Amino acid sequence: MKLSGVRYLVGQGIENISKNSMMAFASFCVLLVSLLLVGISVLAYENISSMVGGVEAKNEIIVYMNDGTSEETLGKVEESIKQTPNVISVRFYSKEEEYLALKERMAEYDALFDALGDDNPLVDSFRVKIADITQMNKTISQIQQIDNIMKINAPYEFVSFLTQLRTILTWVMGALIGAMVIVSMVIISNTTRTSVYARREEIQIMKYVGATDTFIRVPFFIEGMITGFFAGCGALVITWLVYDAVVRIVENQVTLLNIIGIGSIIKFDDIYLPAALAYVFGGALIGALGSAFSTRKYINV
Repeated sequence: MKLSGVRYLVGQGIENISKNSMMAFASFCVLLVSLLLVGISVLAYENISSMVGGVEAKNEIIVYMNDGTSEETLGKVEESIKQTPNVISVRFYSKEEEYLALKERMAEYDALFDALGDDNPLVDSFRVKIADITQMNKTISQIQQIDNIMKINAPYEFVSFLTQLRTILTWVMGALIGAMVIVSMVIISNTTRTSVYARREEIQIMKYVGATDTFIRVPFFIEGMITGFFAGCGALVITWLVYDAVVRIVENQVTLLNIIGIGSIIKFDDIYLPAALAYVFGGALIGALGSAFSTRKYINV
């Protein structure tokens, strides 16, 4: 096709928007809402997943050593734990350090500590953070093989709860996002077909005078792509403003952030580029394909 032909078809697509401004606006609104529903659902899932991960990151197990273990042995045990798969970090706490911390936390029981005198009932310990809590049992079994370990404390019930929560969230949010996509596609398809139906006579006349299917479809393709592009831009701006407002509200909840961790909240600046590409290109592609496919029925005359 010559360049002049391409220019004509693109011009026709742009002209169709102005001629059928009401239907174009309806398609724009439907695309905008559909993109918002899907986009917000995805962002909600990503943040919930990140929050669960933030809680997981705070999870740790405590390894208690046998009383009287030498410093040399403690050093070897620490190295062995660090080399264990799935271990992120290891921090040593001497029994003297723990005893002083305990006295500070229980200052009202000074008489009890005075009665103990120099006797320290605590033992040296290591606090171990792990990467994948679903592998906690396996990691603990490997650590237990190291000599001079008295016992290991781990939040088994908490880990089980988090694992089940992540699984449930994955299924629920996956189903929700999938439903949103399907509903959006159905609404967009119906709206686009309504727009094309209003111009069915125009399409049939073009077909009768010898216009090819491509020649007929391209202006609708361009029209849908432009409408979808602006719908994507609008959805991006709305999501940005609403998302930032919600993040500011959450950031003011100090207690909540102490639980989930401030780093668990995904900042929009960190996802702006992929979000922009998804909204803009997704809107343009859906609008273009929806318009082009909806002309099929009226081309076959």
